[in-house]
Amino acid sequence: MRSAFLNALRRRAATARTGAARDDGFTLVELLVVLAIIALIAGLAAPQVLRYLGSARSDAAQAQIKNIESALELFYIDNLRYPTGEEGLGALAEPPSALQARWNGPYLTNSEALRDPWGNPYVYRLENDRVEVISYGRDGKAGGNGEDRDISNR
Repeated sequence: MRSAFLNALRRRAATARTGAARDDGFTLVELLVVLAIIALIAGLAAPQVLRYLGSARSDAAQAQIKNIESALELFYIDNLRYPTGEEGLGALAEPPSALQARWNGPYLTNSEALRDPWGNPYVYRLENDRVEVISYGRDGKAGGNGEDRDISNR
């Protein structure tokens, strides 16, 4: 009787193991369907995300130009002039030798602020006591459309 009971338990355990093994995991077709759905969603969402990222860089460049423009105004208040074209935007972080006594900076503490979101240096121009700070956009060249367009404080 004891061996019959043990044999019945063994059969039941073996049946439970083989039945459970049939239900575990996914079939290849199920995995391919899920991968196809993920690829479809990624294909539809990726262009939107990339467009948003591009416009975010343009917006960041515009905000950085405004910060540089504010720093230039503070420089003007302290030194009674804007940095010359030769001194450039570097005069906001390090004092020019001619202005050691009056310079009250640094006007920009982060020298990385002198590079646009694409890693290109900002262009600084001084004409008739008017300053212009320019980012040439993603391509780093004058002109262009979309993400390659020029961004300026004028």
